[in-house]
Amino acid sequence: MIFKLENSINQHIKLPNKLVELYIKREDDIHPFVSGNKYRKLKYNLLEAKKHNYYTLLTFGGAFSNHIAAVAAAGKQTGLKTIGVIRGEELAEKVASNATLSFAKANGMRFKFVSRETYSDKTNPRFLEALKKEFGSFYHIPEGGTNAFAIKGCEEILTPEDFNFNYICTAVGTGGTISGLINCLKPSQQVLGFPALKGDFLKEDISKFANKSNWELITDYHFGGYAKINEALIAFINTFKQDYGIALDPVYTGKMLFGIFDLIEKGYFPEGSKILAIHTGGLQGIAGMNAVLKKKNLPIIM
Repeated sequence: MIFKLENSINQHIKLPNKLVELYIKREDDIHPFVSGNKYRKLKYNLLEAKKHNYYTLLTFGGAFSNHIAAVAAAGKQTGLKTIGVIRGEELAEKVASNATLSFAKANGMRFKFVSRETYSDKTNPRFLEALKKEFGSFYHIPEGGTNAFAIKGCEEILTPEDFNFNYICTAVGTGGTISGLINCLKPSQQVLGFPALKGDFLKEDISKFANKSNWELITDYHFGGYAKINEALIAFINTFKQDYGIALDPVYTGKMLFGIFDLIEKGYFPEGSKILAIHTGGLQGIAGMNAVLKKKNLPIIM
């Protein structure tokens, strides 16, 4: 353990007149600032950085990135400096009005704002080498945190009591969380991934890390793509919080639960199925999303 966290619990979601059981693993509650899959992804990366005597972490993210916020908070708690390479040069003048970036700055993160074209080079060794010349030695954590160390951390999400579930459901961004879940599955279980992005390209990325075949991507609930939402999703998130006392983020977990409820209604899951949905956190992004929704005169997330 790199710093103190709480154990997650499986919260029962009472479904009226349904023939399946649904539980949510409250990974969002394990830490106030580095919650859900972000703690899992960062755990072994931070230990690796310390092991090799790195004093600075550098990573990548966008305006409302959960990953950027989590790296900044984790760096502060572990005594490591942090640098965020941020997509969008225009954001340099908007840090104070951006909840995610102002939080990261308050936790000591320095920023380098780059154009979207430059940002697309984030995996290019030459770009990384240029960053080292600018900032000095650093431990590189990729966008979203997904690498072999992240997978190792995500393999620790499930506990022995979770192997009684038939289906494990998770939102999918860069593929790290679902890969870790797949690797620790029992043969009788199946993982369902709900991508926040359009397309099937994630299958190839997941297959690089996952060593089993009992998983599937459910691609019908991305709501138009990453960070895209509509009034139906907002209403679902607000009603879910009112009914069950659980906040959902609009980019990942909200879409996953919307999909699970829809699949239950459509009879996708066999009678008697036990379903475990992983709450991967990301709640810090709600403030940023609400700012966007207000500008569009849309309802906000409560």
